[in-house]
Amino acid sequence: MQLNQLHHIAIICSDYAASKHFYCDLLGFTPLHEVQRAAQGDVKLDVRSGNVQLELFIKPTAPQRVSYPEAQGLRHLAFQVANVAATVAELQQRGITCEPLRHDTETGGAMTFFFDPDGLPLELHE
Repeated sequence: MQLNQLHHIAIICSDYAASKHFYCDLLGFTPLHEVQRAAQGDVKLDVRSGNVQLELFIKPTAPQRVSYPEAQGLRHLAFQVANVAATVAELQQRGITCEPLRHDTETGGAMTFFFDPDGLPLELHE
């Protein structure tokens, strides 16, 4: 068996307008496909940026994510960028708050975190 590359990442969101605005308008993802799923009580919105594809499941009745203290399971999503400081400046111009820049203790690369509308940690890493 060989797992060649990541196909997509699924994220459960609580608010359609806030999530679409955040991922598409602020982060630059392009909407690919949207479907109302009445039986599941959600909307599925597929978005892409470069080779990163996300499935956003907007389900207002889903339980809130446990973040602090950290729980088992997905910890965060990390996006590689050419320049973390420049990307942070661009995000801040778009109204997105980022944590202070720091450096990965193992690689020395610059990194930081910011959060989606539902509190999912998103990392920028050089």
